[in-house]
Amino acid sequence: MIPATYENLETIITNKNGQISLHKRFRALFTLKNLADVKSIDILAKAFKDDSALLKHELAFALGQIKNPYAIPILNTVLTDKTEDPMVRHEAAEALGAIGDPSSLNILEEYLHDEHDVVRQTCELAITKIKYERNKEIPENQKNQTSVYTSIDPAPANTKIQSVSELRDILLNTNLPLFERYRAMFTLRNLGTTDAVMILSQGLNDPSSALFRHEIAYVLGQMQNPTSVPFLIETLKNVNELSMVRHEAAEALGSIATPECLPVLKEFKNDQERVVKESCEIALDMYEHENSHEFQYADGNNIKIIQAPKNVNNKLSFRDQSITRIRI
Repeated sequence: MIPATYENLETIITNKNGQISLHKRFRALFTLKNLADVKSIDILAKAFKDDSALLKHELAFALGQIKNPYAIPILNTVLTDKTEDPMVRHEAAEALGAIGDPSSLNILEEYLHDEHDVVRQTCELAITKIKYERNKEIPENQKNQTSVYTSIDPAPANTKIQSVSELRDILLNTNLPLFERYRAMFTLRNLGTTDAVMILSQGLNDPSSALFRHEIAYVLGQMQNPTSVPFLIETLKNVNELSMVRHEAAEALGSIATPECLPVLKEFKNDQERVVKESCEIALDMYEHENSHEFQYADGNNIKIIQAPKNVNNKLSFRDQSITRIRI
């Protein structure tokens, strides 16, 4: 990669002059995620000095998806900073789980009793995921699953259960461990049917965990099925809902990008909660992308695709897109 490209991407994402729009910074962020090298990780780390919790949340997400242990010290710093927004700390813990290095177990266990539910529950999920992946009694094909989605998920799909009714019972059972409920969630996502979408949408009303509701919204955004739109709109409009759930609903609507998504995203672009307001800004940019002829959302620095990945689905949500060859 040409050094000037990194320099330009760093200029965009760090926004030192304060003149660069958030949606342009997001495009640079996901370009760096797709470049996925040590230099990109170093640049992403510099952007944690920003005051936008939404941006820092996505930075942590990107570092986890790159899956390079080089990022672990950066994520440790974010997780241990109790002055940081819980949504950002949660994403740092999830990213440590995505990287999956057993060296992270100690710090994750340290925060199992954090004052914030979303941090505590995420650490529990990340610990369970790392131990699951290192369990030699579990067949490798259950650990290393493939699907149309490129994301490293906080729990693997449950390949042994394909019954929609049984998966529903697991998903909505608040007495079960979150890890098992998440496994049902990602199994339903992979099934991809309208019935699966309807069941997942019920999870937006889960009474036990904001973290769970936020993940449901994320998954519905990945699926991009219009059936979920009324449920996501209801979540975004619910001002009594936790902002990290509403933010994920907004980004999901931007990813689905049907006409009925547009008015509500414009309406809540001026929400009192900054993370919701900014998420609607990003979602409107995603909406424009999904309804354009652009192939790639991650086009920071005007990077253009010259060869798409094999079997790529250009309707993948912006977080799932990846690139193999690029030019300036």
